Amino acid sequence: MLRATPQAVRRLAIRNQRLAGPLPRRRPEPDELLDTVRALRCLQLDPTAVVARNHLLVLFSRHGAFDERAFEQLAYERRALFEYWAHEASFVLSEDLPIHRFAMRPPRSPGHRAWWDGEAGFREHILARLRDHGPLRAREIEDRATVGWESTGGWTHGRTVARMLDMLWVAGQAGIARRDGTQRLWDLMERCLPPDAPQDEWSPREVQRHAVVHALRALGAARAPHIRVHFTRFRYPDLPAVLAELHAEGVIEPLAVDGLGDDWWVLAEDAERLTDDDFKPRTVLLSPFDNLLCDRARTEALFGFHHRLEIYTPRAKRRWGYFVLPILDGDRLVGRVDLALDRTRDALVAHALHAEPRGPRGLRLPKAIARELERLARWRNATNVEVRAAPTAWLPAFS
Repeated sequence: MLRATPQAVRRLAIRNQRLAGPLPRRRPEPDELLDTVRALRCLQLDPTAVVARNHLLVLFSRHGAFDERAFEQLAYERRALFEYWAHEASFVLSEDLPIHRFAMRPPRSPGHRAWWDGEAGFREHILARLRDHGPLRAREIEDRATVGWESTGGWTHGRTVARMLDMLWVAGQAGIARRDGTQRLWDLMERCLPPDAPQDEWSPREVQRHAVVHALRALGAARAPHIRVHFTRFRYPDLPAVLAELHAEGVIEPLAVDGLGDDWWVLAEDAERLTDDDFKPRTVLLSPFDNLLCDRARTEALFGFHHRLEIYTPRAKRRWGYFVLPILDGDRLVGRVDLALDRTRDALVAHALHAEPRGPRGLRLPKAIARELERLARWRNATNVEVRAAPTAWLPAFS
């Protein structure tokens, strides 16, 4: 069996996720952004925009400053990407349509399915409106439901049109044609895809085989529980059998990771990279929703970094802050920064910088963080960076 250190596994993941080596000196072309999405396989969507929306921050971490219009062109003009559910609501690749088609079905939970089945006329009304007049905002579609939507938790209570649109989206019948800010403009899903979108119909086993390979490539190496929650989260019903098949065919290899168990897997094509010493470190700020650390249990086991979102935690109970970006330095997560963009003063505000225990000493790291904050500020059109709190040893780097 192959053996590797946790450091080797971290470095493989960081390389595969395009977070190693120096940043390019020029702004990326749209196809370079697309190539990064292929490496990650999805970009999580999140409405939080304290500094920038998640999918933009993920790309910034890997490319530096880029033209947001280039990404919008990829998604909403070329249709190389479309919005769908991956490990969360995400931008996914149109070329992966056969994988995502596996989940495009009516709701399966009894309460949702009963409402769906009972509102066939309402569904047809929405689809007809989109067919004849789309793209449309939800508020531009008349509510003709016979029974209004009622949510058990109250979050979506009364949002009948929006809730049915969400169900039609998951079922692959409606899609997001574009966005106006955070407002979604809905259309028929077929019109949200490129004309050459693959029409292949794969069996559930074929879907899982492809998804496992994509997930493993993005993760570098992983245990079965890591794969289950990555890329197409919880869509691996035959995972043990699929792993056995891929191993028998030489596509993947079993791996023992020192101190973390002997039940890991790595792509055969990546196995040699576990012993490759040519790792070029980078210091970079990561979105709190970044693909590298979206599996929090894996992040804690592999990086020794406890990562939890405190956006919905009452202010008095927050330990780190509201919108906290982990700091990657080489192959370690060494700190975090609570950031906000103050648009009234054109300032990027670091409410607090926190260092992890046993992090590197000296001023190299805080100076590198200062450079990253300045780069981020320029990209967001902020004219200055304001650091309000930092470890005492780091303060000279921010003066």
